Amino acid sequence: MSQNSGQPLIDAELQRLEARVGELVSLVRQLTEENKALRHRQDHLAGERAALLQKNEQARAGVEAMIGRLRMLESGV
Repeated sequence: MSQNSGQPLIDAELQRLEARVGELVSLVRQLTEENKALRHRQDHLAGERAALLQKNEQARAGVEAMIGRLRMLESGV
């Protein structure tokens, strides 16, 4: 058996590994972009949530103020 008898097998294995590494690099790029998009969306939703909480607090304060005015009217009658 000569030293080069296993070379085609080694070449085939290297090609297989190279293809797999290429697939993994592509997957990492895809996941990086997806992660970036998800982080952006999370930031957007957190800002939206904060705005909604503020609106809810303003509405609650307005309702409480109306209830207070109604109670004052009731007690004044």
